[in-house]
Amino acid sequence: MESTANITGSEKEHGSIGIEALNVYCGLAYIPVRAIFEGRGLDLGRLGNLMMEKRSIGFPFEDPVTNAVNAAMPIIEGLDADERNRIEIVITSSESGVDYSKSITSYVHEYTGLSRNCRLIEVKQACYAATAALQMAVAYVASGISPGSKVLVIATDVSLVNQRAGYSEPVMGTGAVAILIGDQARVMAVDLGAFGNYSFETMDSARPSPEFDIADVDRSLFAYLDCLSHSFEEYRSKVNGVDFVETFDYLALHTPFAGLVKAAHRKMMKEFANASPQQVDQDFTQRVKPSLEYPSVVGNLCSGSVYLALASIIDCIQHTGTSRVGLFSYGSGCSSEFFSGVIDRDSAAAQARFGVGAHLQSRFELTFEEYTGLLQENLCCLRPVENREVDVERYGWLVERAGRKADMLVLTGVKKFHRQYKWTSIFDITSQDSKPIQRRIEPWVVEKDVGQVQTGLR
Repeated sequence: MESTANITGSEKEHGSIGIEALNVYCGLAYIPVRAIFEGRGLDLGRLGNLMMEKRSIGFPFEDPVTNAVNAAMPIIEGLDADERNRIEIVITSSESGVDYSKSITSYVHEYTGLSRNCRLIEVKQACYAATAALQMAVAYVASGISPGSKVLVIATDVSLVNQRAGYSEPVMGTGAVAILIGDQARVMAVDLGAFGNYSFETMDSARPSPEFDIADVDRSLFAYLDCLSHSFEEYRSKVNGVDFVETFDYLALHTPFAGLVKAAHRKMMKEFANASPQQVDQDFTQRVKPSLEYPSVVGNLCSGSVYLALASIIDCIQHTGTSRVGLFSYGSGCSSEFFSGVIDRDSAAAQARFGVGAHLQSRFELTFEEYTGLLQENLCCLRPVENREVDVERYGWLVERAGRKADMLVLTGVKKFHRQYKWTSIFDITSQDSKPIQRRIEPWVVEKDVGQVQTGLR
Protein backbone atom coordinates (compact mmCIF):
# COMPACT_ATOMS: atom_id res chain seq x y z
CA MET A 1 0.00 0.00 0.00
CA GLU A 2 1.26 3.46 -0.85
CA SER A 3 2.03 5.62 2.18
CA THR A 4 -0.58 8.35 2.66
CA ALA A 5 0.55 10.27 5.75
CA ASN A 6 3.69 12.05 6.92
CA ILE A 7 3.88 12.62 10.67
CA THR A 8 7.62 12.95 11.29
CA GLY A 9 8.46 16.21 13.03
CA SER A 10 4.88 17.47 13.29
CA GLU A 11 3.93 19.64 16.27
CA LYS A 12 0.83 19.98 18.40
CA GLU A 13 -0.33 23.37 17.19
CA HIS A 14 -3.23 25.65 17.98
CA GLY A 15 -6.19 24.43 15.99
CA SER A 16 -5.08 20.78 15.95
CA ILE A 17 -7.83 18.17 16.07
CA GLY A 18 -7.83 15.66 18.87
CA ILE A 19 -8.34 15.40 22.62
CA GLU A 20 -9.25 18.68 24.28
CA ALA A 21 -9.83 17.19 27.73
CA LEU A 22 -9.50 13.78 29.37
CA ASN A 23 -10.76 12.76 32.81
CA VAL A 24 -10.93 9.51 34.73
CA TYR A 25 -13.28 8.22 37.42
CA CYS A 26 -12.30 4.96 39.09
CA GLY A 27 -14.57 4.77 42.10
CA LEU A 28 -14.09 5.39 45.79
CA ALA A 29 -12.28 2.24 46.85
CA TYR A 30 -9.67 -0.32 45.90
CA ILE A 31 -8.39 -3.65 47.09
CA PRO A 32 -4.72 -4.68 46.95
CA VAL A 33 -4.16 -7.36 44.34
CA ARG A 34 -2.22 -9.39 46.90
CA ALA A 35 -5.28 -9.43 49.17
CA ILE A 36 -7.31 -11.18 46.46
CA PHE A 37 -4.50 -13.66 45.85
CA GLU A 38 -4.32 -14.48 49.54
CA GLY A 39 -8.08 -14.51 50.06
CA ARG A 40 -8.69 -16.85 47.12
CA GLY A 41 -5.66 -19.06 47.80
CA LEU A 42 -4.07 -18.21 44.44
CA ASP A 43 -0.41 -18.97 43.74
CA LEU A 44 1.55 -15.96 44.99
CA GLY A 45 4.37 -17.00 42.69
CA ARG A 46 2.27 -15.67 39.79
CA LEU A 47 1.61 -12.28 41.40
CA GLY A 48 4.76 -10.69 40.04
CA ASN A 49 3.87 -11.63 36.46
CA LEU A 50 0.76 -9.46 36.61
CA MET A 51 2.69 -6.34 37.66
CA MET A 52 -0.47 -5.07 39.36
CA GLU A 53 -0.76 -3.42 42.78
CA LYS A 54 -4.42 -2.48 43.24
CA ARG A 55 -7.82 -2.97 41.68
CA SER A 56 -10.61 -0.38 41.75
CA ILE A 57 -13.85 -1.58 43.34
CA GLY A 58 -17.31 -0.13 42.75
CA PHE A 59 -20.22 0.04 45.15
CA PRO A 60 -23.77 -1.22 44.54
CA PHE A 61 -24.84 2.41 44.07
CA GLU A 62 -22.43 2.73 41.14
CA ASP A 63 -23.00 1.44 37.59
CA PRO A 64 -21.90 2.27 34.01
CA VAL A 65 -24.10 5.40 34.03
CA THR A 66 -22.77 6.85 37.28
CA ASN A 67 -19.18 6.04 36.30
CA ALA A 68 -19.65 7.82 32.96
CA VAL A 69 -21.28 10.91 34.43
CA ASN A 70 -18.78 11.20 37.27
CA ALA A 71 -15.94 11.07 34.75
CA ALA A 72 -17.55 13.56 32.35
CA MET A 73 -18.89 16.23 34.69
CA PRO A 74 -15.52 17.83 35.60
CA ILE A 75 -14.89 18.31 31.87
CA ILE A 76 -18.35 19.76 31.22
CA GLU A 77 -18.17 22.06 34.26
CA GLY A 78 -14.94 23.50 32.85
CA LEU A 79 -16.69 24.66 29.67
CA ASP A 80 -18.61 27.88 29.23
CA ALA A 81 -22.20 27.82 27.97
CA ASP A 82 -21.23 28.26 24.32
CA GLU A 83 -18.65 25.47 24.49
CA ARG A 84 -21.14 23.10 26.12
CA ASN A 85 -23.63 23.79 23.37
CA ARG A 86 -21.01 22.86 20.76
CA ILE A 87 -21.01 19.26 22.03
CA GLU A 88 -23.04 17.85 19.15
CA ILE A 89 -22.50 14.12 19.69
CA VAL A 90 -22.22 12.02 22.85
CA ILE A 91 -20.94 8.46 22.45
CA THR A 92 -20.66 5.94 25.25
CA SER A 93 -18.56 2.84 24.79
CA SER A 94 -19.36 -0.13 27.00
CA GLU A 95 -19.68 -3.87 27.27
CA SER A 96 -21.83 -3.25 30.36
CA GLY A 97 -25.04 -2.13 28.70
CA VAL A 98 -28.03 -1.48 30.96
CA ASP A 99 -30.70 -2.24 28.33
CA TYR A 100 -30.95 -3.95 24.93
CA SER A 101 -32.50 -0.82 23.41
CA LYS A 102 -32.08 2.23 25.65
CA SER A 103 -28.50 3.45 25.67
CA ILE A 104 -26.28 4.38 28.59
CA THR A 105 -25.83 7.62 26.67
CA SER A 106 -29.45 8.63 27.16
CA TYR A 107 -28.98 8.65 30.93
CA VAL A 108 -25.59 10.35 30.64
CA HIS A 109 -27.09 13.08 28.47
CA GLU A 110 -29.83 13.71 31.03
CA TYR A 111 -27.58 13.96 34.07
CA THR A 112 -24.86 16.03 32.42
CA GLY A 113 -27.43 18.62 31.32
CA LEU A 114 -26.20 18.86 27.75
CA SER A 115 -28.16 20.45 24.91
CA ARG A 116 -31.09 18.51 23.50
CA ASN A 117 -29.76 19.30 20.02
CA CYS A 118 -27.37 16.40 20.34
CA ARG A 119 -26.80 12.97 18.78
CA LEU A 120 -26.75 10.14 21.33
CA ILE A 121 -25.02 6.83 20.52
CA GLU A 122 -23.78 3.77 22.38
CA VAL A 123 -21.14 1.55 20.76
CA LYS A 124 -19.86 -1.93 21.59
CA GLN A 125 -16.84 -3.98 20.55
CA ALA A 126 -15.34 -5.17 23.80
CA CYS A 127 -12.26 -3.13 24.77
CA TYR A 128 -11.79 -1.56 21.34
CA ALA A 129 -15.05 0.40 21.02
CA ALA A 130 -13.88 3.66 22.61
CA THR A 131 -11.14 4.00 20.01
CA ALA A 132 -13.65 3.45 17.21
CA ALA A 133 -15.75 6.19 18.82
CA LEU A 134 -12.74 8.49 19.10
CA GLN A 135 -11.83 8.03 15.44
CA MET A 136 -15.43 8.69 14.37
CA ALA A 137 -15.40 11.83 16.50
CA VAL A 138 -12.09 13.01 15.05
CA ALA A 139 -13.37 12.41 11.52
CA TYR A 140 -16.56 14.35 12.25
CA VAL A 141 -14.66 17.36 13.57
CA ALA A 142 -12.04 17.15 10.79
CA SER A 143 -14.73 17.04 8.09
CA GLY A 144 -15.60 20.66 8.76
CA ILE A 145 -19.32 20.10 8.20
CA SER A 146 -19.99 21.78 11.58
CA PRO A 147 -17.08 24.13 12.34
CA GLY A 148 -16.22 24.37 16.04
CA SER A 149 -18.17 21.25 16.97
CA LYS A 150 -17.15 18.94 19.80
CA VAL A 151 -17.83 15.26 20.55
CA LEU A 152 -17.90 13.71 24.02
CA VAL A 153 -16.71 10.09 24.11
CA ILE A 154 -17.01 8.12 27.35
CA ALA A 155 -15.69 4.60 27.93
CA THR A 156 -17.49 3.12 30.93
CA ASP A 157 -17.66 -0.37 32.41
CA VAL A 158 -18.15 -2.43 35.54
CA SER A 159 -16.51 -5.66 36.57
CA LEU A 160 -18.45 -8.93 36.69
CA VAL A 161 -15.87 -11.27 38.18
CA ASN A 162 -15.62 -13.29 41.38
CA GLN A 163 -13.74 -16.42 42.46
CA ARG A 164 -14.90 -18.26 39.32
CA ALA A 165 -12.67 -16.02 37.21
CA GLY A 166 -9.48 -17.39 38.76
CA TYR A 167 -6.43 -15.23 38.06
CA SER A 168 -8.51 -12.67 36.16
CA GLU A 169 -10.35 -11.59 39.29
CA PRO A 170 -7.39 -9.63 40.72
CA VAL A 171 -6.94 -7.50 37.58
CA MET A 172 -10.44 -6.41 36.49
CA GLY A 173 -11.09 -2.74 37.21
CA THR A 174 -14.18 -0.55 37.20
CA GLY A 175 -14.73 3.06 36.17
CA ALA A 176 -14.83 5.38 33.19
CA VAL A 177 -12.71 7.65 31.02
CA ALA A 178 -14.29 10.75 29.46
CA ILE A 179 -12.68 12.30 26.38
CA LEU A 180 -13.68 15.57 24.73
CA ILE A 181 -12.79 15.74 21.03
CA GLY A 182 -12.55 19.06 19.21
CA ASP A 183 -10.33 21.35 17.16
CA GLN A 184 -8.35 22.70 20.13
CA ALA A 185 -6.37 19.60 21.04
CA ARG A 186 -4.89 20.73 24.34
CA VAL A 187 -4.24 17.20 25.56
CA MET A 188 -3.28 15.25 22.43
CA ALA A 189 -3.36 16.13 18.75
CA VAL A 190 -4.32 13.03 16.79
CA ASP A 191 -2.18 12.24 13.74
CA LEU A 192 -4.86 12.39 11.07
CA GLY A 193 -4.76 9.48 8.65
CA ALA A 194 -2.12 7.67 10.68
CA PHE A 195 -3.76 4.45 11.83
CA GLY A 196 -3.74 0.73 11.20
CA ASN A 197 -6.57 -1.71 11.85
CA TYR A 198 -6.63 -5.48 12.19
CA SER A 199 -9.79 -7.47 12.91
CA PHE A 200 -11.16 -11.00 12.65
CA GLU A 201 -13.82 -13.16 14.29
CA THR A 202 -12.74 -15.21 17.27
CA MET A 203 -14.40 -16.36 20.49
CA ASP A 204 -11.60 -15.39 22.83
CA SER A 205 -13.80 -13.55 25.32
CA ALA A 206 -17.44 -12.58 25.67
CA ARG A 207 -20.19 -11.50 28.07
CA PRO A 208 -23.18 -13.73 27.21
CA SER A 209 -25.05 -12.73 30.35
CA PRO A 210 -25.38 -9.54 32.40
CA GLU A 211 -24.02 -11.53 35.34
CA PHE A 212 -20.80 -13.18 34.13
CA ASP A 213 -18.06 -13.29 31.49
CA ILE A 214 -16.50 -16.21 29.62
CA ALA A 215 -13.12 -16.48 27.98
CA ASP A 216 -10.48 -18.66 26.40
CA VAL A 217 -7.50 -17.02 28.06
CA ASP A 218 -4.79 -18.45 25.80
CA ARG A 219 -6.75 -17.59 22.66
CA SER A 220 -7.23 -14.06 23.98
CA LEU A 221 -3.53 -13.57 24.72
CA PHE A 222 -2.47 -14.74 21.27
CA ALA A 223 -5.15 -12.63 19.55
CA TYR A 224 -3.93 -9.52 21.41
CA LEU A 225 -0.32 -10.09 20.36
CA ASP A 226 -1.28 -10.98 16.79
CA CYS A 227 -3.40 -7.85 16.45
CA LEU A 228 -0.65 -5.62 17.84
CA SER A 229 1.85 -6.80 15.23
CA HIS A 230 -0.56 -6.64 12.29
CA SER A 231 -2.18 -3.32 13.20
CA PHE A 232 1.27 -1.74 13.53
CA GLU A 233 2.29 -3.19 10.16
CA GLU A 234 -0.85 -1.64 8.64
CA TYR A 235 -0.03 1.68 10.32
CA ARG A 236 3.50 1.52 8.95
CA SER A 237 2.18 0.86 5.44
CA LYS A 238 0.17 4.09 5.56
CA VAL A 239 2.71 6.43 7.15
CA ASN A 240 6.04 7.51 5.69
CA GLY A 241 9.28 6.63 7.46
CA VAL A 242 7.90 4.86 10.53
CA ASP A 243 10.28 3.07 12.88
CA PHE A 244 8.90 1.30 15.96
CA VAL A 245 11.70 2.60 18.19
CA GLU A 246 12.47 6.02 16.72
CA THR A 247 9.03 7.32 15.72
CA PHE A 248 7.30 7.06 19.11
CA ASP A 249 8.64 8.66 22.26
CA TYR A 250 6.11 6.76 24.36
CA LEU A 251 3.74 3.84 23.96
CA ALA A 252 0.26 3.43 25.47
CA LEU A 253 -1.15 -0.05 24.94
CA HIS A 254 -4.44 -1.60 25.99
CA THR A 255 -3.66 -2.82 29.50
CA PRO A 256 -5.68 -5.77 30.80
CA PHE A 257 -2.76 -6.15 33.19
CA ALA A 258 0.65 -4.52 33.11
CA GLY A 259 2.53 -7.81 32.69
CA LEU A 260 0.87 -8.41 29.33
CA VAL A 261 1.97 -5.00 28.10
CA LYS A 262 5.56 -5.83 29.05
CA ALA A 263 5.35 -9.10 27.13
CA ALA A 264 3.79 -7.35 24.12
CA HIS A 265 6.51 -4.70 24.10
CA ARG A 266 9.21 -7.39 24.24
CA LYS A 267 7.64 -9.16 21.27
CA MET A 268 7.48 -5.96 19.22
CA MET A 269 11.06 -5.00 20.03
CA LYS A 270 12.33 -8.38 18.86
CA GLU A 271 10.10 -8.46 15.80
CA PHE A 272 10.54 -4.88 14.55
CA ALA A 273 13.86 -3.77 16.10
CA ASN A 274 15.85 -7.00 16.54
CA ALA A 275 16.68 -5.69 20.02
CA SER A 276 18.79 -7.46 22.64
CA PRO A 277 17.28 -8.28 26.06
CA GLN A 278 19.15 -5.33 27.58
CA GLN A 279 17.84 -2.96 24.91
CA VAL A 280 14.32 -4.28 25.45
CA ASP A 281 14.53 -3.59 29.20
CA GLN A 282 15.93 -0.10 28.72
CA ASP A 283 13.31 0.76 26.13
CA PHE A 284 10.51 -0.57 28.32
CA THR A 285 11.60 1.60 31.23
CA GLN A 286 11.85 4.71 29.08
CA ARG A 287 8.88 4.44 26.72
CA VAL A 288 6.35 2.09 28.30
CA LYS A 289 6.63 2.13 32.08
CA PRO A 290 5.14 5.65 32.45
CA SER A 291 1.94 4.35 30.83
CA LEU A 292 1.51 1.70 33.53
CA GLU A 293 1.54 3.88 36.64
CA TYR A 294 -2.24 4.38 36.64
CA PRO A 295 -3.38 1.06 35.14
CA SER A 296 -1.35 -0.88 37.71
CA VAL A 297 -3.42 0.65 40.53
CA VAL A 298 -6.81 0.53 38.76
CA GLY A 299 -7.08 -2.70 36.80
CA ASN A 300 -8.54 -3.33 33.36
CA LEU A 301 -10.89 -0.46 32.39
CA CYS A 302 -11.92 -2.26 29.18
CA SER A 303 -12.19 0.25 26.30
CA GLY A 304 -11.00 3.05 28.59
CA SER A 305 -7.80 1.19 29.39
CA VAL A 306 -5.60 2.69 26.67
CA TYR A 307 -6.73 6.22 27.59
CA LEU A 308 -5.98 5.62 31.27
CA ALA A 309 -2.49 4.65 30.04
CA LEU A 310 -2.32 7.89 28.03
CA ALA A 311 -3.31 9.94 31.09
CA SER A 312 -0.61 8.12 33.02
CA ILE A 313 2.04 9.11 30.49
CA ILE A 314 0.99 12.76 30.41
CA ASP A 315 0.95 13.03 34.21
CA CYS A 316 4.06 11.03 34.99
CA ILE A 317 6.75 12.04 32.48
CA GLN A 318 9.02 15.07 32.42
CA HIS A 319 7.92 17.07 29.39
CA THR A 320 10.94 18.52 27.59
CA GLY A 321 9.20 19.33 24.31
CA THR A 322 6.89 17.64 21.86
CA SER A 323 6.47 13.87 22.18
CA ARG A 324 4.73 11.41 19.91
CA VAL A 325 2.72 8.60 21.53
CA GLY A 326 1.92 5.34 19.76
CA LEU A 327 -1.37 3.89 20.99
CA PHE A 328 -2.76 0.38 20.61
CA SER A 329 -6.38 -0.53 21.29
CA TYR A 330 -7.62 -4.14 21.32
CA GLY A 331 -11.09 -5.58 21.86
CA SER A 332 -11.91 -9.26 22.08
CA GLY A 333 -13.92 -10.82 19.35
CA CYS A 334 -11.83 -9.13 17.84
CA SER A 335 -10.90 -5.69 16.51
CA SER A 336 -7.83 -3.56 17.03
CA GLU A 337 -6.11 -0.35 16.01
CA PHE A 338 -2.66 1.23 16.21
CA PHE A 339 -2.65 5.02 15.93
CA SER A 340 -0.68 7.98 17.22
CA GLY A 341 -0.80 11.51 18.53
CA VAL A 342 1.33 14.35 19.87
CA ILE A 343 1.60 15.65 23.43
CA ASP A 344 3.68 18.43 25.03
CA ARG A 345 3.99 20.63 28.14
CA ASP A 346 0.60 22.15 27.45
CA SER A 347 -0.87 18.65 27.58
CA ALA A 348 0.42 18.27 31.13
CA ALA A 349 -1.04 21.63 32.14
CA ALA A 350 -4.43 20.81 30.58
CA GLN A 351 -4.47 17.39 32.23
CA ALA A 352 -3.34 18.60 35.64
CA ARG A 353 -6.58 20.44 36.38
CA PHE A 354 -8.45 17.13 36.64
CA GLY A 355 -6.12 15.70 39.26
CA VAL A 356 -6.35 12.09 38.12
CA GLY A 357 -3.44 11.02 40.30
CA ALA A 358 -5.00 12.72 43.34
CA HIS A 359 -8.32 11.00 42.61
CA LEU A 360 -6.65 7.60 42.56
CA GLN A 361 -4.82 8.37 45.80
CA SER A 362 -8.07 9.46 47.47
CA ARG A 363 -9.59 5.99 47.16
CA PHE A 364 -9.67 3.99 50.38
CA GLU A 365 -8.56 0.41 50.90
CA LEU A 366 -11.02 -2.44 51.34
CA THR A 367 -10.20 -5.59 53.25
CA PHE A 368 -10.87 -8.90 51.54
CA GLU A 369 -13.89 -9.43 53.81
CA GLU A 370 -15.32 -6.02 52.88
CA TYR A 371 -14.70 -6.73 49.21
CA THR A 372 -16.52 -10.07 49.29
CA GLY A 373 -19.32 -8.47 51.28
CA LEU A 374 -19.96 -6.09 48.35
CA LEU A 375 -19.48 -8.69 45.66
CA GLN A 376 -22.90 -10.34 45.54
CA GLU A 377 -24.72 -7.05 45.04
CA ASN A 378 -22.13 -5.71 42.59
CA LEU A 379 -22.63 -8.77 40.40
CA CYS A 380 -26.32 -7.93 39.97
CA CYS A 381 -25.57 -4.39 38.77
CA LEU A 382 -26.71 -5.13 35.20
CA ARG A 383 -29.32 -7.78 36.02
CA PRO A 384 -32.65 -6.77 34.41
CA VAL A 385 -35.32 -6.33 37.08
CA GLU A 386 -38.56 -4.38 36.96
CA ASN A 387 -38.14 -2.83 40.39
CA ARG A 388 -35.24 -2.56 42.80
CA GLU A 389 -34.16 -0.24 45.57
CA VAL A 390 -30.55 0.63 46.35
CA ASP A 391 -30.03 1.85 49.91
CA VAL A 392 -27.12 4.21 49.34
CA GLU A 393 -26.81 5.17 53.02
CA ARG A 394 -26.29 1.54 53.94
CA TYR A 395 -22.69 1.86 52.81
CA GLY A 396 -21.93 5.05 54.73
CA TRP A 397 -19.78 3.27 57.29
CA LEU A 398 -17.43 2.30 54.47
CA VAL A 399 -17.67 5.41 52.31
CA GLU A 400 -16.76 7.72 55.20
CA ARG A 401 -13.16 6.60 54.60
CA ALA A 402 -13.17 8.07 51.07
CA GLY A 403 -11.15 11.17 50.31
CA ARG A 404 -13.52 12.38 47.57
CA LYS A 405 -15.20 15.72 48.33
CA ALA A 406 -17.04 16.48 45.08
CA ASP A 407 -20.69 15.63 44.53
CA MET A 408 -21.31 12.39 42.66
CA LEU A 409 -24.14 10.70 40.82
CA VAL A 410 -25.40 7.50 42.46
CA LEU A 411 -27.88 4.78 41.52
CA THR A 412 -30.90 4.70 43.84
CA GLY A 413 -32.92 1.95 42.20
CA VAL A 414 -35.07 0.80 39.30
CA LYS A 415 -38.77 1.59 38.82
CA LYS A 416 -40.63 -0.20 36.05
CA PHE A 417 -37.26 -0.95 34.40
CA HIS A 418 -36.34 2.76 34.48
CA ARG A 419 -33.07 3.30 36.32
CA GLN A 420 -33.19 6.03 38.99
CA TYR A 421 -30.32 8.31 39.97
CA LYS A 422 -29.60 11.27 42.22
CA TRP A 423 -26.77 13.68 42.94
CA THR A 424 -25.30 13.37 46.41
CA SER A 425 -22.12 13.93 48.39
CA ILE A 426 -19.96 11.73 50.56
CA PHE A 427 -21.25 13.70 53.55
CA ASP A 428 -24.86 12.89 52.67
CA ILE A 429 -24.05 9.19 52.36
CA THR A 430 -22.11 8.99 55.61
CA SER A 431 -24.36 11.22 57.72
CA GLN A 432 -27.06 8.53 57.88
CA ASP A 433 -27.32 5.69 60.40
CA SER A 434 -25.53 3.09 58.33
CA LYS A 435 -24.63 -0.40 59.43
CA PRO A 436 -21.93 -2.84 58.29
CA ILE A 437 -22.81 -4.99 55.30
CA GLN A 438 -23.98 -8.49 56.12
CA ARG A 439 -23.02 -11.03 53.50
CA ARG A 440 -25.99 -12.92 52.12
CA ILE A 441 -26.74 -15.28 49.25
CA GLU A 442 -29.79 -14.22 47.27
CA PRO A 443 -31.98 -16.99 45.80
CA TRP A 444 -31.22 -15.81 42.28
CA VAL A 445 -27.47 -16.33 42.64
CA VAL A 446 -26.59 -19.55 40.82
CA GLU A 447 -23.04 -20.84 40.65
CA LYS A 448 -21.82 -21.18 37.08
CA ASP A 449 -19.53 -23.91 35.81
CA VAL A 450 -16.08 -23.10 37.17
CA GLY A 451 -14.40 -24.21 33.97
CA GLN A 452 -16.68 -22.07 31.81
CA VAL A 453 -16.40 -18.75 33.54
CA GLN A 454 -12.88 -17.44 33.05
CA THR A 455 -12.40 -13.78 32.26
CA GLY A 456 -9.82 -12.93 29.61
CA LEU A 457 -8.56 -9.72 28.05
CA ARG A 458 -11.91 -8.32 26.94
